[in-house]
Amino acid sequence: MSAGVYIHIPFCKSRCSYCDFATDVYRDEERVETYVDALASEILSDPRNAPIDTIYFGGGTPSLLSPKQLEKIVGAIETSFKIKDGTEFTLEMNPATVTPDKLKDFRSLGVNRASFGVQTFDDRDLRLLARGHDSADALHTFRMLRQAGFENISFDLIAALPGQTIENWRGNLEKAISLSPEHLSLYLLEVHPETPLAAQLEAGRRAIPDEDLAGEMYQILQDEMESAGYEQYEISNFSRPGFASRHNTKYWMLEPVFGYGVSAHSFDGKNKRHANARETDDYLKLIETLGNARTFLEELSTEQLIGEFSFLRLRMSRGFTETEFEDRFGIRLPVRIWDELRHFEDLGITSTQNGVLRLTKKGMLFSNEVFSSLV
Repeated sequence: MSAGVYIHIPFCKSRCSYCDFATDVYRDEERVETYVDALASEILSDPRNAPIDTIYFGGGTPSLLSPKQLEKIVGAIETSFKIKDGTEFTLEMNPATVTPDKLKDFRSLGVNRASFGVQTFDDRDLRLLARGHDSADALHTFRMLRQAGFENISFDLIAALPGQTIENWRGNLEKAISLSPEHLSLYLLEVHPETPLAAQLEAGRRAIPDEDLAGEMYQILQDEMESAGYEQYEISNFSRPGFASRHNTKYWMLEPVFGYGVSAHSFDGKNKRHANARETDDYLKLIETLGNARTFLEELSTEQLIGEFSFLRLRMSRGFTETEFEDRFGIRLPVRIWDELRHFEDLGITSTQNGVLRLTKKGMLFSNEVFSSLV
C-alpha cells in the first residue's frame, strides 16, 4: 500500500473571519524562509524510504510560496520517500496569489492538481468572510490555471453563510458548474468559537444561519451536482468520474499519511497517530532543538479503530462491506454497530443491503447523528 504525504504551509495574506485552522499571517520573507528550512529539515530527519502516490500541500495558502521554496520542500520529499509515477500532487491555492509564470514553475515541479479556495462568487459574502479577493479574481485565477495546463482543478464553496438565500446559493452552484472543474468540495458553514465571525454573530451584527435553510441548500446541492454529471463520492465532495481526491480518500480509508509542518497529523495505517505543534513559533523552536515538532502521540485501541473505520468509511458513498471489515479486523462487525445502523435504516438514513453498509442520499444530511452513535 502506498502512503501519502501532507505538507502544511500556515501563511496567509490575512485571516478569514470564519477560520479555525492553524494559520499565520504572512509577515516577512525571512520568516517564511526560516519555516521552509525547518520543514525541509523535519522531512529529511524522518527518512522512511516508503513509496508514496499522493502529495498534498495545505494551509494556510501554499500558493504564497515561491517556486524556489517549493522546490526545496519537494527535494526533501524526494530524498525521504519514493515518489511513484503518476503521483497526485495537490497544491491549495487562493485567488490573486499566483501569476502565469508562477503556475508554470509549479507545474514543472510536479504539481498536477489545484485545490482552489473560491468559497463564494458573491462579492458581499467574500467581504463578510474577509477573503481578500473578489469574484473577478477567482475567475481570472481559474482561467490562468487552465492556461497553465491544469487538467485537475477542485473548487471549495461554502453554503449557509449569514444572510445567504436559496437564490444566491443556486447562483453560486450555477457559476461553479458552468466553469466545469473536475472536482468540487462543498461545505455547510461551521461557526467556530473565538473567530471574528463567531463574535459578529454573538453581537447580532450578522444573521445566524438557519439550520432548515442549510439543509435545503444541501439537498439542492446534491440534486444540482447529480444533474451536472458529478458523483457524490463523499459527504462534502463531488467529482467527475475518475477525479475523486486520491489523497483525501486515504484519510477515509485509514491508509498511511505522513504529515509535516505546523499542526500536521500523521497516521501509520495501523494504529499509531501523532500531530505537530499548532503554533508556528512553537514548531520552529521544537524543530531547532529536537529535530521534530510532535506534541501529540496516540496508539488507538481496536475499539477506537473499529469506530473510526465505521464512520470514516460511511462518509464515502460506497460505504463498506462486511468482508472489508472482517479483512481489516479479523472479526465480524460488532452487534452494537449492526443495531445502530439498522435503527437508522428504519429512518431512511442508512442502508444495509446485500452486506454493503452505507448512508443513503438523505442520510448524508444527517451523518453526524449516525457518526456520534458509532464512536
